[in-house]
Amino acid sequence: MHKRSKRYQLAVKELDLTQSYPIEQAIELAKKTSTTKFDGSVEVHIRLGIDTKQSDQTVRTSVSLPHGTGKTKRVAAFVTGVKEKEAKDAGAAIIGGKELVDKIKSTEKIDFDIAVAEPAIMKDLAPIAKLLGKKGKMPSPKTGTVTADIAKAIREIAGGKVDIKNDDSGNIHQSIGKASFETTKLIDNYKALLEAIRGAKPKGAKQDYILGITLASSMGPGIKVKL
Repeated sequence: MHKRSKRYQLAVKELDLTQSYPIEQAIELAKKTSTTKFDGSVEVHIRLGIDTKQSDQTVRTSVSLPHGTGKTKRVAAFVTGVKEKEAKDAGAAIIGGKELVDKIKSTEKIDFDIAVAEPAIMKDLAPIAKLLGKKGKMPSPKTGTVTADIAKAIREIAGGKVDIKNDDSGNIHQSIGKASFETTKLIDNYKALLEAIRGAKPKGAKQDYILGITLASSMGPGIKVKL
């Protein structure tokens, strides 16, 4: 069994692990029980009532968190030549077309957090689609990362837009900010995230769509949130 740190053990004493807390109290507790010396994230873990084996029950959407996550994202832009300057001016860290695809294919190195692409180049991404898909970094029209307005997509990501997708177990994991954020800002981000997930409910999902929500700071104990 993994031995927990003294910091973690002290943090757990602040909680009643059998209790579910209102989001306001849960966030205060997550901030209070942060066990890291650095400014850790506040993370939301949501258990969904979906069957991940059914292709029509995948949850994938995006949301612009009002106050961002506190983390700067490294954006790759897959574009044709005429769009390169637009992507650069908007703040993309990596920019290219077929040559960028070839480089990623040969090195299998993905040194960016999120990718955007213009529709005209999507067919050229086929050789690396599986690689990007495994990392959850394949551009998709569902999340607004495939668009003719590349500059707008990049600016939205810089402003706090995040891609949301369930994992193989039917769970969603997403940071809503840093432990140093004001409680009100974390609440705003949480509410925006929850609204987006509810709006992305697949037609084939069960009536009980959101089964459980847990909040935690980086390396801190899980705090059950009232539904």
